[in-house]
Amino acid sequence: MSKFKFFFSILFICFFTSCIDFGSEKINFYEIDRVEYLNKLEGFWLGQSIANWTGLITEMDKIGNVGEIKTGKFYTRNNWGGKDEPSIWSSETSNGQINFVLKEPGEIWGSDDDTDIEYMYQELLYDSDQIILSAKKIRDGWIKHIKAEEENFLWVSNQKAFDLMHDGLLPPETSDPSLNEHYDMIDAQLTTEIFGLLSPINYKSALKMSNLPIRTTARGDAASISDFYVIIHSLASTIDSNKPLDEQLIRISDFASSVLDKNSYSFPMYEFVKSKFNSGITWEQTRDSIYQRYQVDQKDGYDITSRNLYCNGCFASGINFASSLISYFYGKGDFKETIKIATLSGWDSDNPASTWGGLLGFVHGRDNIEKIFDKSMSSKYNIHRTRQNFKNNGLDDFKNMSIKGVQIIDNVVKKTGGKIDLKDGKWYVSK
Repeated sequence: MSKFKFFFSILFICFFTSCIDFGSEKINFYEIDRVEYLNKLEGFWLGQSIANWTGLITEMDKIGNVGEIKTGKFYTRNNWGGKDEPSIWSSETSNGQINFVLKEPGEIWGSDDDTDIEYMYQELLYDSDQIILSAKKIRDGWIKHIKAEEENFLWVSNQKAFDLMHDGLLPPETSDPSLNEHYDMIDAQLTTEIFGLLSPINYKSALKMSNLPIRTTARGDAASISDFYVIIHSLASTIDSNKPLDEQLIRISDFASSVLDKNSYSFPMYEFVKSKFNSGITWEQTRDSIYQRYQVDQKDGYDITSRNLYCNGCFASGINFASSLISYFYGKGDFKETIKIATLSGWDSDNPASTWGGLLGFVHGRDNIEKIFDKSMSSKYNIHRTRQNFKNNGLDDFKNMSIKGVQIIDNVVKKTGGKIDLKDGKWYVSK
């Protein structure tokens, strides 16, 4: 780490920590309300589910016109509330209207690939005294909870890693570029953000916890982009939802961008999207600039188009990272606006929508998400829509899932030098 990065890290930590006196020792800690965090975790699961199912409406509808598949002009804000257009898999309009998907009390949210692997990783941590999942624990979990035959809701790198596990390989070999040609696809990003929430503030611990799960399916920029998302979720606990969110979100994403590769495409991509946002142009113009720069002109070493992949690499980590930054910056922390932009931005639209829906669901909390939509919503969740071999025939609810998350964090805080005050309901996270 450079002296500048180290100095910046110290300033960042000191700014967001307070001194708590535990007897004779005096150490820097960050105080987190354990009860409030439970509601925030419920907001994470609810927000992610809303965004996931909303984003699925437009998934792969618009990927540009480079390559063998042509999808016409990208969506704009004017398409919100209008008809869903055909995806790359279908010539028919099958998803109806582009609008928020909200489940009424008594209805059940189905799992999808944006939530189910995260659910599985949480269960594996909950059943273990350890906070770092071993390679064997990960492989055994995948084989137990993922169906061997289709439809098993796995894509590209996840499917290849799963096949390699059945051949006897363990992570991180399952993402070895010589064995897994999909190592630079989006898979790791959408399956590991939760590790950031399970290690609030202590992003270094979050990176250690997520290191092997990320590298189960990703290497290179795809791995560092996943690290970026984990850091943002870890530092989300520093955000005050009662203050304007836009500057706070940029603060934590700028900090997280230090893990991106400056000698490859990921860091220049972050800087490019942010510069377009700062220029004052519309999000649609920024999206079109991204398409031109990275899929047509192949700048900053982003060479997916030249590889002639199916759908021009529409599942790739890079282009979907750039797309996700559009809604992150332009949404400015507004839950509805962020999900709208993510859903309309193109490519694998349910993934950026789910990522930021989960993050902002956490920032706002379950109660406030329902206030935003002025309605009560279902907490029921069916993991067996996509996965298998969980208790209660796969039926769960966000409250129970969040209680497990809180109990995992108890273990994380203890094992990373923090303190727990159950009487006052506080975590004191060590830095």
